[in-house]
Amino acid sequence: MTLHDETVRTLVMTAIGDLATSHGGWVTRAELSALQLADGTTRRAIDQSRGIWNPRDLDATLSVLSSPSGPYADEQIADGLYRYSYREGGPGGDNRKLVRAYELQVPIILLLWLEPGKFAPVFPCYVTDNAPEERAVYIAAADSPPHDLLAAGSSVLERRWVERMTTQRLHQAAFRGKVLLAYRSTCAICNLQHPEFLDAAHIIEDKNERGEPVVPNGLTLCKIHHAAYDRRFLGISPDYRVHIDLDLLREKDGPMLRHGLQEMHGSTLTLPRARRDHPDRDRLELRYQRFLESQSS
Repeated sequence: MTLHDETVRTLVMTAIGDLATSHGGWVTRAELSALQLADGTTRRAIDQSRGIWNPRDLDATLSVLSSPSGPYADEQIADGLYRYSYREGGPGGDNRKLVRAYELQVPIILLLWLEPGKFAPVFPCYVTDNAPEERAVYIAAADSPPHDLLAAGSSVLERRWVERMTTQRLHQAAFRGKVLLAYRSTCAICNLQHPEFLDAAHIIEDKNERGEPVVPNGLTLCKIHHAAYDRRFLGISPDYRVHIDLDLLREKDGPMLRHGLQEMHGSTLTLPRARRDHPDRDRLELRYQRFLESQSS
């Protein structure tokens, strides 16, 4: 990778990361079409109409877009990789630079479609394999090229660890973007509206078979309420009411405890506008039972 190529990719990924953080895990097509970089320049980071963006001054693809309504069979596969289809046509054009990203092992950006005009960016990603017989490449989210992470002779356990990290990165990026969009970047409990302080919290953890990374299994919570929820200082019943740990209610500490937690007792969640995005009541019940068990112990 040339110095120019490395500099451009670093500037673009830094700018996209800053935007995603300020929004809550997503970026818009308009922002990606005229990305403001730290060196004062403006650069496009998404193609106008196609799924693969190949800037003329770069040797390999910069970003790829995956959309469920697209014409190609892109999918997340079981081993933690993302299968991305070639464009129609021969080995040249967009496909040539996509394959070149594999050969050079340069970091690229995977843009996961959330809703019209909004995407969850995942980076750095690497093209881990080129499969011309399938007319596809395989993409993994990793901090370093998988060739570096998995040297020849790596154990099965090492490979499974890298695959699990890849799966989590892809799931988490899309999950966060979808949940914060549904809740309009607002804490469901206290209505805080600063995405930098918000998390996409699972109702049922992702290691559980019912812990799918879907909006009805998620809540947008600020950092303090997410921590309280995970540690069973806070419970949410299936009627969307907030319950605070009984011992915590009796404590006398300071304004954060009083206003941040104790005064939330008995309040009702702020829900997404779309009913399909409301928290799943069965999942809430399962989680709430754990909270109740902690109250009786």
